[in-house]
Amino acid sequence: MCLAVPVRILSIDGDQGVVEIGGMEHTISLLLTPEACVGDYVLLHTGFAIQRLDREEAEESLRLFAEMAALAAEMERSAGGERATDEENA
Repeated sequence: MCLAVPVRILSIDGDQGVVEIGGMEHTISLLLTPEACVGDYVLLHTGFAIQRLDREEAEESLRLFAEMAALAAEMERSAGGERATDEENA
């Protein structure tokens, strides 16, 4: 499954932009969003900015992604603890 994620444009050179994802900078295509400017949030899918987003919408989406990641990490930690307990009881 492919997922589109909101990112903020850090710089633009022609039809390419630089964004930060997970602390790393990536070059993306802006061919589908020629109106995008530095500082704008865009929806990124398979290396292409497919739509501009307003700041509030993008920040809410990023907050939800962070919340999901934290819950997934917590579930993984809990599952690891349950496995250790199961092994100790065997």
